[in-house]
Amino acid sequence: MKIRVLLVDDHLLMMQGIRKLLEDETDFEIVGTICNPAGLLEEINKHHPDVIVMDIKMKEESGIEWTKKITRSYPACKIVILSGYDYDEYIHAAYEAGAYAFVTKENSSLELANAIKQSYLGIKVFPTDRLTHYSPPLTQMELTILRLIAEDHTNAEISEQLKISRRTVEHHISSIIRKLDVDSRVGAVVKAIKLGLI
Repeated sequence: MKIRVLLVDDHLLMMQGIRKLLEDETDFEIVGTICNPAGLLEEINKHHPDVIVMDIKMKEESGIEWTKKITRSYPACKIVILSGYDYDEYIHAAYEAGAYAFVTKENSSLELANAIKQSYLGIKVFPTDRLTHYSPPLTQMELTILRLIAEDHTNAEISEQLKISRRTVEHHISSIIRKLDVDSRVGAVVKAIKLGLI
């Protein structure tokens, strides 16, 4: 059975090139190519692709935002993000959005084909060294609490100031400590300052 692949890229030449390269692979069936993501959901409903290869940045649209939408509505559909740049923030954003792979346009067609196959099998393909020190972003409430901790407020004071229960404050602090991969409130503040979060 072939892996059904849908290509989304607003650069026609780039997309045609990718299509040509992938068509040489016996494992793939290219079910469609889209230059304008406006018709993307319609195409997904029509072709039921297993994997979507999507450009991270299109003229009016964000591949990251589309990834979030698709993973919510079509969880069985795996997304491979294709980018002209391998910025850390792009890699992190793709990972957070629920993409299964991140491939730069400088990568070989073999690497793209491998990323599609691995994603189809449910295996994530990301530059792991770039994700090792990555912490999921803190929520707005967690950042607020972190700033109050940095100002030396106790849990009781934070609870009173934010009009939330002590237990909720403790829950948020545990989450902050876990996300920042530290051992204490002080460690969280130090790491947040280093990362420029506060």
